[in-house]
Order: sequence, then C-alpha cells, then structure tokens
Amino acid sequence: MSWDLLTIGLTTLDVVAVPVNALTHTERAILVEQIACLPAGTAAGAALVSATLGLSVAHVGAVGDDHTGDYIRVGLERAGVDTRHLMRLAGQRSSTTLLAVESSGTRSSYHALGAAGALAISPDVVEAARAARFVHYGAVGGQGTDGGPGADLLRNARAAGAVVTCDLISPRPGAREEIVRLMPHVDVFMPSAAEARALSGEDNLAAAAGVFLDQGARACIIKNGPEGAYVATAERRTVVPAHDIQAVDTTSCGDSFCAGFIAATAKGAELVEAVRFAAATAALVAQGAGTLGHLIDHAATLKAMKEMPVRQLSDAAIGA
Repeated sequence: MSWDLLTIGLTTLDVVAVPVNALTHTERAILVEQIACLPAGTAAGAALVSATLGLSVAHVGAVGDDHTGDYIRVGLERAGVDTRHLMRLAGQRSSTTLLAVESSGTRSSYHALGAAGALAISPDVVEAARAARFVHYGAVGGQGTDGGPGADLLRNARAAGAVVTCDLISPRPGAREEIVRLMPHVDVFMPSAAEARALSGEDNLAAAAGVFLDQGARACIIKNGPEGAYVATAERRTVVPAHDIQAVDTTSCGDSFCAGFIAATAKGAELVEAVRFAAATAALVAQGAGTLGHLIDHAATLKAMKEMPVRQLSDAAIGA
C-alpha cells in the first residue's frame, strides 16, 4: 500500500497544561484553562498534523507495551494515521513529556525517556518508504537509525521517487556526522534556527543554510519562530514572515510547520507558497494547547493563511 506521506522517527505522548503560573506545593488543586494529551514528537506530531490537513499518512515509530503506548496508537488512528509500522516493544515504557506552559508562553518540560529511541528499520519499512510520495525523517539520534540505516532508507526512498524531508530535535553528540550522511538524500531540511546554528557551526542563518546545501540538501528551510522562516536553495534565498498572533503553546510548532509544508507541497504549492502555508499551520497550532492547537483542516488553514496578519520582518531576519 502507498501513502501520501510516511513519517519515521520520534514518537511521544505530550501532556500539556495551560496556563501554569505557579506550583501549589500542597495538595490543593489549581484550575487551568486547558489540558491536552496527544501523540507528539518530530515524526508522530508531523503525522498527526498532516493527517488532519487531509493527507493519507502512515507512521513508523516505537512505543512501549504500556497504556501510554496504547493511547499514542489510538490518538494517531483517530486522526486517520496508519499505524501498522508502529512498533510495540515488550517490557518498555513509552516516551512521554509533561509540559507546564505559563501565560507568557514560557514552558517547563519534563521528559521520560522510553521506547522511541529504539526504533529499528525493517525491510517492510524500506518498502513502505519506496511506495510513499513523501517521506518525513525525524529519527536523527535513534539507536537503530543513526550510523547508516537511516541514510540507506532515505537513499532508497529518493531512488523510488519520494520527496524526502528531514527535521530533528535537541541534537545530541554525533548529530553533525549523521546529518552529513543524511543530507545527500534529503530534498528539504527543516531545522530550527538553534539547531541549524548548532549543527553548522555558523551563527548567520544564510551561512548555516549554505552548509546544509553544500552537504547535499536540495533546499533548507530554517524555522526561526516569530522571525519567520529562512528559505534557501541553490538559486534562491528569501525570508517568509511569521503570523502576528497571541501564542498559547508553541511546543509543537516546529512539527506542525513541517507537516504544513508537506501538505501544501503535496497539493501542488511551489516552495515559498508552501512555506507560507506551513507558517499558517504553525500559527493555528500555537494558538491552542497540544499538538493540534486550533488546527481544523486544510481549507480552514488556507483561509487563515490569507486572513491572519503577518509580522513585519526585522532587520535581523532580513539580514539572516
């Protein structure tokens, strides 16, 4: 079976409370406005958002054999994500993050490591990647994906005609070397500004993007929060502004940006227009709690893209 999108990598459950402006230090309960509990992670979050935007999506990841793993699977399937390649590892717990988000948007994160890092790439996964229109890789740092298996998977996917996108989170030691292996097989690399600087060794985003293009990526889109997104190809450099919104929870904005870009590209948008749609997707997610925030569907996102105000680009963003 083929899908519009196959997502591969980090799979967690996010539990988000908004707003949490103080801890009780007692058994007394404090009422909050929202608590969201949804699948998340560089790959699973992108899968959930992409399916909500109307793509046919399958997800490759790993969860434990606990109740949290059951909830992650059900949450993905409820959105229409195919979970046949979601590994369930006996005797392991599922990766989970607890996030307390203040009214200002500042968040405190508490992460419990689990099965997500133990994802392995099987021959069935390789065949699934070869059959997909798009492959989104979010498995940088994985025990069973780094050091060659991930790069081989992406090489197979691109050889079969898939468009390969890549994202990551909190680069660990060794990530630079892994990125060098991956970039020749990546069409669009979408790190955050902090990740781009850490992986490239360059403070300037234009220079950082140039490093990834030189390593083989066909395009690099650097997510820079309220400063927008820096877009670079061999032929073009530009900055797409972010929307001017009141953010509630920005936890999943990076994952949703990637999903929005893929969804727009899958529906025929050219590069910059797809980045604009990605920015609108992230803006809708940021206005609510959890992986989906205020996201509804593709049509509502397209309408919001046209109607939400955009931020004026700063001199720093333009200069990148």
